[in-house]
Order: sequence, then structure tokens, then C-alpha cells
Amino acid sequence: MTRRKILIAVLLGSAVTMIGLADHSTVFADNRHGDGGRSRPAESTPLQLESKIALGNVRGRIDHLAIDLKRQRLFVAELGNDSVGVVDLANGKMIHTITGLKEPQGVAYDIATDMLYVANAGDGSVRLFDGKDYAARERIELGSDADNIRVDAKARRIFVGYGSGALAVIDPATRSKVGDIPLAAHPESFQIDPDTSQIFVNVPEAHGIAVVDRVSQKPIGKWQVADRGAYFPMALDAARRHVLVIFRAPPALGVFAMTDGKLVATTETCGDADDLFIDTKRGLVYVSCGAGFVDVLAFNTTTYRRTARIPTAPGARTSLFVPELDRLLVAVRASSREPAAVWVFRPTS
Repeated sequence: MTRRKILIAVLLGSAVTMIGLADHSTVFADNRHGDGGRSRPAESTPLQLESKIALGNVRGRIDHLAIDLKRQRLFVAELGNDSVGVVDLANGKMIHTITGLKEPQGVAYDIATDMLYVANAGDGSVRLFDGKDYAARERIELGSDADNIRVDAKARRIFVGYGSGALAVIDPATRSKVGDIPLAAHPESFQIDPDTSQIFVNVPEAHGIAVVDRVSQKPIGKWQVADRGAYFPMALDAARRHVLVIFRAPPALGVFAMTDGKLVATTETCGDADDLFIDTKRGLVYVSCGAGFVDVLAFNTTTYRRTARIPTAPGARTSLFVPELDRLLVAVRASSREPAAVWVFRPTS
């Protein structure tokens, strides 16, 4: 091939790559015309698609994400593939796959013990892996449907939602289960309040949000949710003392007061959401939806308003916002058009 032909090929390849990114970076402003924000392009985008990191031959549903900040390693629960992918974010590539799992859902990294925790829905186990080389360590049997995991760095405890209704309490020092917090039904997302001893838990099958005390390991309250269904994601706005929950039926954000569970605000969102995060630096909320969008909402003291709807891909409902890296990472399952990947979005303001 001549130099001229090589140069033309390189330029064409670059153009195709840029066009591919541009196709997914079109942002639609919020509107009230009933078309979900599709009809009018926004003048500016709050999130810019920066890169796509391929996950290799990964099929099926992808669940939650976690990060080892020191090494800049992202852990991806590849539920449909029975594996966890390890992504080197600094170099933008896959570096390892943990195999032999059973429908991994929740992942969490404990920096104090350099240990990765993986919750498996298929067999109810929590499996531990060394953070340095991902060698298998302990295995904790919970019985069934091990799901979301949270690390309580202050209290030195790991909490795992599982089964027909409980949060398992794990001591990371002994790597063993040391207690259970009973719930009325299977827990979905839950969040630890850093300013109190409370944990807030979505329990949709019991039509409520449970409030439990992580010190006494007992339920201390329940907020009734009678007119909404299928609510999974949750985030805490500690500064405003709000609990944010995304409902799927119908799709909407619900904002509850931490003090008494009163619903203080609500607004429409994209459908089939599974993760939501608060960008406190910019006063924004990011909602990742399986309908193929990330919704961006702006908030002040009492109101939350959608400002942009950013296209992603069907089924891309899980994500992770990492304030320390200032990036939103969205897990995109494989399709007929492209392989499974982590899409990296950069806030623009």
C-alpha cells in the first residue's frame, strides 16, 4: 500500500470513529411535548461521551459496578456471563476476568483489606478475591439471591442484601458473617447514612422503604409506598437530608425527607432505571436507564428538574459515578451492533 493510500485509510478510520461517538452523544433538552425529550436538540450537553472500553466476549445482562481507586480498576458484574470483568481505567482496557461465578449482581471493594466482594444471585454466596491478583479467598454462604453490597468504612462492616428479606453483616477483619438485619421482603438498593447509624432500604415487595439501625441491627421504621411499583435504585443527599428513589412503574424520581419519610418532590424520568448518583459538585443527578438513556436532573433546595436526556443503548441500566475521577461509567450490554463495553462520560461544566 502506498503512503498516500495509508494516509487516506487512517483519516477515514478516524472519521468513522468520531461519527460513531457523535451518534451516541446527541443530547436532547427536556420538553413538555410528551416525546421524552427527543424532538429538540440541547444547546449544550452536561455529559460528553469520552470513550468506550470493550469488555470482550461478554453476553447477557450486566449488573453493578465497583472501583479500586488506588489502582483505577473497575469491577463489572457480568451477571449473564457468570463473571466479573476487571477494567484498567487508566489505560482504557480489560485486564482480567474472574470466572466460575453464579449470576454475580453486587460488587464492592474494601480498601482497608484490599478485598473484592462479589454477591451471587445464583447460589446465594458472597465470594472474596484478593485485590492484588484476584485470587479466590473466602466464600460466605447466605442461602439465596445475594444482591447489593455496601462497605461501611467507619464501622468496619460489609452489608449484603439477600434472600427473602435480610441484610447480612460481615466483619471484613475475620471475613465472616457476624449478624443479620431482618426485613419484610427481599432488599433492593440500600444506602448507609454517614451521619447517623441508619440504613435506608428499598423493599418493593413489601411496598415500603425500611429504616434500620446498623448498630443494634434492628428495623426502626418503615415508610409506606403504596402507589408506586418496581423501585430499585437509591441515593442519599446527605446535605439536604433527602433519600432519592427511582420508580419504574411509572418511571419517576421520588424524593423523601430523611427525618420522617415524607415525599417532598417527584419528577418524571426515563424507564427501567437501575442506578442513580448525585454529583454534588454540580448540583446534578444522573439516572441510568435500560430504556437507553441517562437522564440528567438539576436540583436546588426543594426542586428536581430534568435538564437533559442522553442516549446510551437499550439495556444499559447500571452505572457508577466516581467523583474522584469525575466520570460517569455506564455498563452497556452486547448487541448486534457492537460488543459489551463500559462507556465513559465526562461532565462538561
